[in-house]
Amino acid sequence: MKISTLGRHFREGGKSLIRNGWMTFASVSSIAISLFILGIFLLLAVNVNHMSAQIESKVEIKVFLDVNIAQESVAKLRSELEALEGVAKVDYISKDEGLALMRERMGETGKQYLEGMDGENNPLNDAFTVTVKEPREVGDVTARIVSLNESKNPKPMVKVDYGKSTVDTLFRITGIVRNIGLILVACLALTAMFLISNTIKLTIMARDREIKIMKLVGATNGFIRWPFFIEGALLGVIGSVIPAGVLLYGYYRLVDSSRSGLETMMMELKPFDDVHLQLSAILLAIGIGIGIWGSLLSVRKYLKA
Repeated sequence: MKISTLGRHFREGGKSLIRNGWMTFASVSSIAISLFILGIFLLLAVNVNHMSAQIESKVEIKVFLDVNIAQESVAKLRSELEALEGVAKVDYISKDEGLALMRERMGETGKQYLEGMDGENNPLNDAFTVTVKEPREVGDVTARIVSLNESKNPKPMVKVDYGKSTVDTLFRITGIVRNIGLILVACLALTAMFLISNTIKLTIMARDREIKIMKLVGATNGFIRWPFFIEGALLGVIGSVIPAGVLLYGYYRLVDSSRSGLETMMMELKPFDDVHLQLSAILLAIGIGIGIWGSLLSVRKYLKA
């Protein structure tokens, strides 16, 4: 296609947007509203996955050691635990450190219950905190640790625990939430395509006479189709830029204002810098794709020989 011809198609597509003012407004509004709702669900799905990953990453295995274990055996056991398949990191927590952590977590409310438990009166065991490479393999890694303990005599570990029931419930809930989010996004995308296609069909129907005249004077189907093709793309661009701008501004403010509140819960929203380019690209691509698809689908029946 010649550059001059392509330029003509762009001019005609742009003129059509201005000439059909109210239909353009209706199409852009339909795209913008649909993509705005879709964008909200995309941000929700992204943050549900992000927070689920944060929660899952905190899954740890607690290995409580026998009170009579020698320090040289502790070092050897740590090396053996680090060598197990699926283990990412092993941290040693002495009973004094464990008591200090308990005091910190319980705060002033539980301070009275821990009075007099220092030194020889400390009832806690020395322990290892084992972090796994893949949170969902925590059960398998725990089984390997138990097997290592069973192979020794005397057994250096008195308890190996990762909160099985709580962790299994957590994984089920995060899995359900992720699946629901994906289903909602897919359904909303299909709904948006349906609404926008029908809106653009109205635009094409309003120009039925124009298309027929162009065919009568010998215009090819491709020549007729290209301005509508470009018009649909322009509608998609305009209709996606508006919700993208609003959503990004709103999300930036949300991340900034909620940072301190969520940090107290040991969670955070997906950082703005990790979201803005992806969200903009997705909305722009969907907007352009739906605009073009709707235009071509709508004009097709008028171009039959």
